[in-house]
Amino acid sequence: MNIQKVGEQIAYLRKRKGITQSELGERLGVTFQSVSKWERAESLPDTAILLDLAEILETTVDNILGGGEHVMEYRGKISVADMIGGLRALESMGELLGRDNMIYRHAIRGINEGMNTDIEACFGDDYLFECFVAEAVIQNIIGGAYVDTTDVRISFKHEHFRNIVLSYCEKHGIK
Repeated sequence: MNIQKVGEQIAYLRKRKGITQSELGERLGVTFQSVSKWERAESLPDTAILLDLAEILETTVDNILGGGEHVMEYRGKISVADMIGGLRALESMGELLGRDNMIYRHAIRGINEGMNTDIEACFGDDYLFECFVAEAVIQNIIGGAYVDTTDVRISFKHEHFRNIVLSYCEKHGIK
């Protein structure tokens, strides 16, 4: 959190509402000096009044504490191990149901047509398999999931795929 940006955001929102420091302080039950200190980045508002401050300024606590910058909201957390497990489960489906089983064949055909590839080829090739793992992670990131970059760094053997996934992380605000 950047205390300077927080102060600037409070001042910006207060002025946009046409409220003086005294008026804001009075509505929050604090002195105008407290409001002034927030805006000069000398202190932060007490957590007990953040919701009231956000309501008065017609914004969110995230917007205030983020200094007006958009805060990413992720729809969930994934792990590289889960992506590997998912692809291995697909491979196991072929072993358990049989590679000629209609359910397995339709699943494979759907993936192959949708991705213009042969996913079964990856089951016996570590490099191709990691390519599919990277694609699975990337698709989740694009869909709003969070992945720990340390997990990415230690889970990918091939630098090429590691770097591609990390670039998507950065592009989507994951550090």
